[in-house]
Amino acid sequence: MQNLFETHVYNEVLERMEKLSHHSERNWGKMEVAQMLAHCKAAFTVPLSEKPMKRSVLGILVGWAVKSQLYSDKPWRHNLPTAPNFVIKDKRSFDIEKGALQELIHSFYKKGPEKVGLYPHPMFGSFTKEQWGCSMYKHLDHHFRQFGV
Repeated sequence: MQNLFETHVYNEVLERMEKLSHHSERNWGKMEVAQMLAHCKAAFTVPLSEKPMKRSVLGILVGWAVKSQLYSDKPWRHNLPTAPNFVIKDKRSFDIEKGALQELIHSFYKKGPEKVGLYPHPMFGSFTKEQWGCSMYKHLDHHFRQFGV
């Protein structure tokens, strides 16, 4: 499984992001490309958070059942449900969202496994450092594939 803490994986993610454009078309789902970037940006706030986030009741009840899919080698299914606080419905600026996501990815990579994911994920609970690196890569990979990169 690819791990975002590894230099070659980090570089691959940035290269793939450069292939996205204002005109990138989705292969599935509802989000436009700028909304997808904002959604991925929101996801990075979880492992980079400096304070614990409240666990959701749904996460406590069923998060454990799907958690292993987050960092397995098997691709995620298309059109999976999204937690309401990660749904992006409003219009977004491609350039702003892309730049902000690049900064968060860089921050995640530079901080390294010892300084990210200090608190449990609000839906899926505790991750090992390796699981954080793999699951964040897999989330980006899923959405980059959604837009053909």
